Amino acid sequence: MRIGVPRETEEFERRVALTPDSITKLIKAGHEVVVERGAGASAYFPDEQYLKVGATMADGFAATVAGVHVVAKVQRPSLAEVAMIPEGAAVVCMLTPSTAADLTAALNARRISVLAMELVPRITRAQSMDVLSSQATVAGYKAVLLAAASLPRFLPSLTTAAGSIQPAKAFVIGAGVAGLQAIATARRLGAQVSAFDVRAAAREQVQSLGAKFVATDLVSAGAEDKGGYAKAQSDDEQERTLAAIGRHIVDQDLVITTAQIPGRAAPRLVTAEMVRSMKPGSVIVDLAAETGGNCELTVLGETVMEGSVSIIGARNLPATQPLHASQMFSRNMLTLLQHLDKEGSLNVDLDDEITGAMTVAHAGVVRR
Repeated sequence: MRIGVPRETEEFERRVALTPDSITKLIKAGHEVVVERGAGASAYFPDEQYLKVGATMADGFAATVAGVHVVAKVQRPSLAEVAMIPEGAAVVCMLTPSTAADLTAALNARRISVLAMELVPRITRAQSMDVLSSQATVAGYKAVLLAAASLPRFLPSLTTAAGSIQPAKAFVIGAGVAGLQAIATARRLGAQVSAFDVRAAAREQVQSLGAKFVATDLVSAGAEDKGGYAKAQSDDEQERTLAAIGRHIVDQDLVITTAQIPGRAAPRLVTAEMVRSMKPGSVIVDLAAETGGNCELTVLGETVMEGSVSIIGARNLPATQPLHASQMFSRNMLTLLQHLDKEGSLNVDLDDEITGAMTVAHAGVVRR
């Protein structure tokens, strides 16, 4: 296969879809990889590293994708770039299909196969391709650092000549991959950590990291879908959840919200009234800002002040740690490309449980 790796052009995006270590493996397997000049620069992978492992360098998007069988990207291509992609090729990227109808139609009109990385099924065989998990790890880690930098106090307890300092209280809402990483990071930095999730499996995971699990009575065996994500709650369940969060949040210094429902707006779990009840100088980092926010006052990409409480509407946090985020994304992409490789050719097998789940369009048919 001939694989093209363009430079990402979306604002704030600093990652690259394939790093030199992954390209080494692809080239050893007999594939050709073309990388746009500067594609890895923002992630601290200079062109020289790509040349050293045997990649071909190209100037501009058109030259990079000319004659390729696969276009490997982090973010989806623009409509202007679609016309440059060879007919019959495949585009593999983070797509967000629910907001990409026009783009998908344009790609499909050229019989370009479209595979969405975020649709990798949550099955054991596909774990090494799961970009949502790898990038959520980065986001959970960075969220705590953002909050710590904004807090007017230390996270850990300290004993000094000026007296003892009590540890900050950190509260993580949602104990998926991002939430668990946030818990672990806050614990490593010395905070006193508590967490909440409606999924039964989350309680043991939270406690295994040394954090306190809040509102055990709200945990439900039926709150989790087959993919491991939380389901939307009923009105009564949501009312009880809000009440529990409202009681707990008043004593917290730091709140990280991570709750999301695939394909839907993020659930509102922190109301304006709750924010106003928090201690002066408290900080909220909303990792669901890009899907509407868990906090009622969140504004994507901005830090909003409500009284003396800061609400940080985090945008694309993985791109703020581009080196390791790119390495993790690249390993996911590499494993997927190896999965799609059949005797050196691209094989989009819709009957395969991984490929079929990810394919948004193929052979002139939009599938979702």
